Amino acid sequence: MPQIPWPFSGTDKNAPKGEYERLVLRIKEQWNTLPPEAAGGMAIALGVGATLISRRIYTRYGRRIRSAEWLTPRLFEKRRWIKGVVTNVRDGDNFRLFHTPTLGGYTWPFNFREIPTGKDLREDTLHIRIAGVDAPEASHWGKPAQPYSAETLQWLQDRILGKKVYCQLLRADQYSRVVCHVHLPPRILPGFLFLGKNLAEEMLKAGCAVTYEQAGAEYGESGKDGYMRLQLEAKRACRGMWKSGKVDETPAEYKRRHALAAASATPPGGEAAAVKGKTRKSLWKRLFFR
Repeated sequence: MPQIPWPFSGTDKNAPKGEYERLVLRIKEQWNTLPPEAAGGMAIALGVGATLISRRIYTRYGRRIRSAEWLTPRLFEKRRWIKGVVTNVRDGDNFRLFHTPTLGGYTWPFNFREIPTGKDLREDTLHIRIAGVDAPEASHWGKPAQPYSAETLQWLQDRILGKKVYCQLLRADQYSRVVCHVHLPPRILPGFLFLGKNLAEEMLKAGCAVTYEQAGAEYGESGKDGYMRLQLEAKRACRGMWKSGKVDETPAEYKRRHALAAASATPPGGEAAAVKGKTRKSLWKRLFFR
């Protein structure tokens, strides 16, 4: 039975004797004919090139992005994709992501590290805001929760908490969150070649969010029209927050109402003016009413 003639294996009996050895000797002879200065320069150039290539590979595939401060404008301009594991979900449209680069030791075949658990990871994770959707607001800073906010939070936790997701970096918002298109892993095909379902679209289908229409909104491949179509389908099917057929107040309206209420409740000059007035009164009392 014929065998495959692997180089340097010596298994191909029909190959000319010493063919590969002669090629190696010819290369060595050409290298020896070079002047010492040229040979040294080529060796240095090869070393520098190998170092630069290694650094680039490490930066792209091995260095872990620990927080939003590690993100550069260039990463947003290139709309780079990153992957990681969701460590915390405390709101209906954002979560915490522990970045796990391909060569970082967190995934196969270089799996020799583990994601920390049982401690506060805020300094070691990215705060991700899901682009293109707005979920019902939970209770924050004394404000009451919106209807269906708890169900939305539970739905999102069931889908992504402790699981791997893929995020495309878009921009940082005013709250230092990283706005991203978020995709789930594909069921069968490898994630580095194919993307799974768009998380924002899945939220709209389930009635767990509405389309975000404020300034700076960004949408996936289906665009705003596609997002609005999914929202209308969920509304007609009475899914999630549309179970009664309508929503009395959208998340954007809720936030606008509370912002106006907070602004009207604060006097001109805010709390600083009130503190200043109290300080003046106490000073006069000390001067004339001892």
